Formats: sequence, C-alpha cells, structure tokens
Amino acid sequence: MCGIAGFCNFTGDRQANIERMKERMHHRGPDAGGTYISEDGQVVLGHRRLSIVDLSENGAQPMTSHSKRFVIAYNGEIYNYKKLADKLIEEKKIAVFRGTSDTEVLLEAFEAYGVEKTIAMCKGMFAISLYDKEEKTLYLLRDRVGEKPLYYGMCGESFVFASDVGCIAVMDGFHNSICREVLDLYFVHGYIPAPYSIYEGIYKLEPGTILKIKYPFNKWETITYWSMKEAAYKGQKDLFKGSFQEAADELERLLKESISGQMVADVPVGAFLSAGIDSSTIVALMQSLNKGKVKSFTIGMEEKDYNEAVYAKEIAQHLGTEHTELYITDKDAREVVPKLGEMFGEPFADSSQIPTYLVSKMTREHVTVSLSGDGGDELFCGYTSYFSVERIWNKMKGVPYFIRKPASSLVLHSPLAKHPIYKVKGKLLGAKGPVSLYISSMETEPLAQKICLTHKEIPYKHNEYKEGFLDETNHNIMLMNMLMYHPDDILVKVDRTAMAVSLETRVPMLDKDVVEFAWRLPIDYKRGDGLGKKVLREVLYRYVPKEMMERPKKGFSIPINKWLCQKEIRMWAEGLIDKKLLKEQGLLDPDVVLKMWDDFITRGEWRIQIWYILMFQQWLTQIH
Repeated sequence: MCGIAGFCNFTGDRQANIERMKERMHHRGPDAGGTYISEDGQVVLGHRRLSIVDLSENGAQPMTSHSKRFVIAYNGEIYNYKKLADKLIEEKKIAVFRGTSDTEVLLEAFEAYGVEKTIAMCKGMFAISLYDKEEKTLYLLRDRVGEKPLYYGMCGESFVFASDVGCIAVMDGFHNSICREVLDLYFVHGYIPAPYSIYEGIYKLEPGTILKIKYPFNKWETITYWSMKEAAYKGQKDLFKGSFQEAADELERLLKESISGQMVADVPVGAFLSAGIDSSTIVALMQSLNKGKVKSFTIGMEEKDYNEAVYAKEIAQHLGTEHTELYITDKDAREVVPKLGEMFGEPFADSSQIPTYLVSKMTREHVTVSLSGDGGDELFCGYTSYFSVERIWNKMKGVPYFIRKPASSLVLHSPLAKHPIYKVKGKLLGAKGPVSLYISSMETEPLAQKICLTHKEIPYKHNEYKEGFLDETNHNIMLMNMLMYHPDDILVKVDRTAMAVSLETRVPMLDKDVVEFAWRLPIDYKRGDGLGKKVLREVLYRYVPKEMMERPKKGFSIPINKWLCQKEIRMWAEGLIDKKLLKEQGLLDPDVVLKMWDDFITRGEWRIQIWYILMFQQWLTQIH
C-alpha cells in the first residue's frame, strides 16, 4: 500500500510543497518516498511506498516507462499483473522487465494498450496518477468499488490530488472553505458521501472512474469505465440459471480464485477474523489454499454484549490457523480517540473505527498485509435493515400514497410525535416506495438536520436513486449501500485505520468477478428463513460446522454511549461542545448541540449524532 499526491500548474516552491504533502501521509508508505517534477515544472508527482511486491529499488515510484513517455505514481495492488506481464511479453510489447513489480507491468500496459483498455483488464484495488509527457495529459484512476481513496480539485489556480485530503490542506495557498452544504448529510450519515469532501472545490474521485486533465490543467473530464449500477442492472436482467448448490459451487470457485490472487506478496500475509460469516468464510478458504497455517487476528472486549473473540477463537481452532487475539479496555479505546481527526483527514464518525484501528495495530505487529471479509452484507443481503424495509413496505403498500401522505403529516404534527416511536412511524408512513422508505429510516432524527447553521439540499446517491431501478426491493437497498455506505463508510474506515499503522488491507469479496456474479443471483439464493447470506453460508458450512455459526451477530462496534458517561471522556466531550467555542466557530447551532447533550446526560436519551458532532468538533479543532 502507498500514498500518492501531486499538483499541476503550481507557481510556488514545488519541492517544498510536495515534500510537505508526502510527509503528511508518511504512515501510508513508511518504506520510501519519491518525487517526479516535469522538465517544464508543470506537473509534480509524489509517492510514499509501503513495499509489498518487489521490495527492491526496481519497484520504486514515481516510475518512468521504458520509452520515457509515461510516469506513474500509484497506490494499490494489481492482482492479475503476472497475466498482464505475460500478455505484454507474448505480444512483444516489451522485451524484458527491469523488476518484478506490478507497477512496472501496469505502466507498460498503459503505453501498449492505452488507459481505458488497460484498466478494463486489471483486477485490483488502486488509486493511480499517470502523466503522459507527450500529450501533456494527467490521468487519475480509481478502482471499481472504491477501496483506495483519491481526492482532487483546485487549490487557487493549481490542480491538486492526493490519497489523503489532509495532504491537500497543507499546500501553500490552500484557503478552501469548509463545505457547509455537505454538513447536513454528514450529520445524518456520519460520513461525507462522494463526490463531496469537507472542503469546497475538493472532491472524491468516484469509484470506477478515470479523470483526464490536459495542459494548462484548469479543466477536467471524467469517464466511467465500470459502474456498480450497471453491473447490478445487467446481473438482475441475466439471472443465474443453475441450482442453489451450483451457485454455491461457483461462488466458492470465484472466492478461491480471488483469495489466491490476493494472498500473493513478498511480505507476511494474514486475515482479520471477527467470528462473523464473512471473515470466517475468507479465513476458511485461505486456510484451504495454504500449506502452512494462516495467521488470523481478532480483538475482544470486556463488554460481553460486544465481544465475539471467544467465538473467533473456536473457529480459528477448528480451521487450524495461527490465531492471535487482543482484549481491549476502555483505556485502550480512549487513547485512540485523539488520533481520529488526523487519521481520517475529514470528519468521519463510524464508532467501529476505534476497534478497527486497534485490531489493525495488533495485526501489523505480525504481518504487513491482512485480508478482510468486508462486502458480504451488501452483496449477499446480510443486514437486518433489508428485511425490515421489505416487511414494513409490505404492510404499507396496500394503502394508497394519497392517504398515507396526509396521515404522515398528521402524526408528525400531533402530540403523538413527542414519543420517539410515533415520530419514526409518522416519518416512514410518508414514504412513496421501498427506496424512499429506506432513506426515511435513516433520517428519523429531526434534530440531525438542525445541527448545522447552514441548510441546503444537494444531490447525492440516495436522493438521485430512482424508485424501482431494480425489480426486487432488497436488491435496490443493497445497491444503494454499495454505491454510498460501503465505499464512503466501510472502506474508508478500513483503509484509514489500517494505513495509520502501515498495514495493507485486501478485500476478496470485492473482486470484479465475485461482485458481478453476486448481482446475477436471485434473492432466494441470498436470503431465506429469516437469514441473509444464504449462499455464502452454504460455502462456509463446507469448512465450518453450521452449529458453530448459528448465534446472534454482535457486530464490530463499541459501547460509545456508556464510555461518554465516564469522567475523563465526558470532560473531553464537553470541552469540544463548549457553547462559547461553538459560537466562535459559527458552523453548528449551540442550542441544538447542547440540547442533544443535555438529553443524553440528564435523561439517558442517546442519539448517534452526538458522536458525529464530537468527531466533527475534534477534526475542526485539530485543523485550526
């Protein structure tokens, strides 16, 4: 894993600025750092390297192609690079490679086949910057699902990009304001959805997208080379015709193929094991492919309601992995909190960021690469919210919308709305269809959109999603999650926390072939008897006894509301939401913030927005 940064058309001290940007993301690549400055000074590329494949200088970046035409700085891994290398040799596009890195193969493929054709052939996770010296054109490319981050935009008159938005913020001349318009979305979801960032004029490159910008580097265009929406639509129009067992056979084959490619590295490789269906499947298949013992890692918690380490240990013993576990305390978690603002670069408030960081930190003491089970819930219908939406919609849909809408308004403006349950029911009653019902289910807290002093509705993945885009209710919600929640929350959490300790994470379920196959499966193959991930469970039960997995899922979360009541962390929180401080900052409504806090402290009414506010305030106080 690595970090990249760069800029075009910058008139300041290029060397000093690129060094400052690289230093800001040193944790993403502690092994080495390189810089490329074009002869005319117009294009600057910077790279921090975490050596995974070809640990020699032959893998150093930025790297120039054999012909000297192209220069690349990239973050990620191309898992099928050996096949691509063989193709280049066989077709005599290149005589010999200098080293054995995927970077060199990728670079020569770009020159031989062009940008779009090459990236379509690649399987991997990546954020790439590629400069064509002959055409004076810079390309930025992001992987299909959004595993690797890539920010871009304008800093004054200069075009800038980086793996970490914090790298952009340290540039000379960076005065971009906080994007107030996106704050309402942040306080509903706890993260900032792409293409937005916390700064005006700075954006996240969408997954599956190529950005192209030519000299004089003031206008860009984007091209979609792969679309999750298109993959889902095509898949559902071409459903898998085989039996359930044949579907499980094919899924097992595809996962094994993906895992086999992702276990390749010149450094030690392991896997997270949380005792859930997803990570257990990945570890089970890894062990079946491995001659030695796979290294597996989990963390436990003193809070029994949040602890799955005991089950993870049982699974590890059954599979025969070399298992390591760490039990964390309140003190361990509290020590992480001050690091979170800088770790994420912009406000981010999924509280499982804390245990994810701690398990990554422990894992990094033993390996440099760790495989993860992320993606199973979104691709194979695992979340209980999918069932809830369908169940509620089936109850509502018999009542015409022209009746439900005024009934919703009546409930919300009646004394009943004082009770949280009726407030939620009133909100849901006004939904036009299952998609809007799902959106409404996440926006039931009326104070969430009153936290920020500025309010403006802006387009984003949810309010742009068309009701009935896919025929089946669950698949629509799963697709919405894969478009926003998964890349902008789950993958951000895993990437930033792991890279904070220089650990590379890989996600086998996000392999292109696995994703496209998952979208071809009928819903009956994904859920049944009140359980999701039906076909994934079938694969897992070939390696782990069913009885070992049949227990309530506890999730990878922490009791943050309990911890905030403890003296030390409560003092930290109250310092961040001091009324005078909030007024001076001029971004949040002090009365709304303090009402939420008072409701929590005096009446025990917990709202997740409290954590969202604290993470925003911590980030804000750290950058100012």
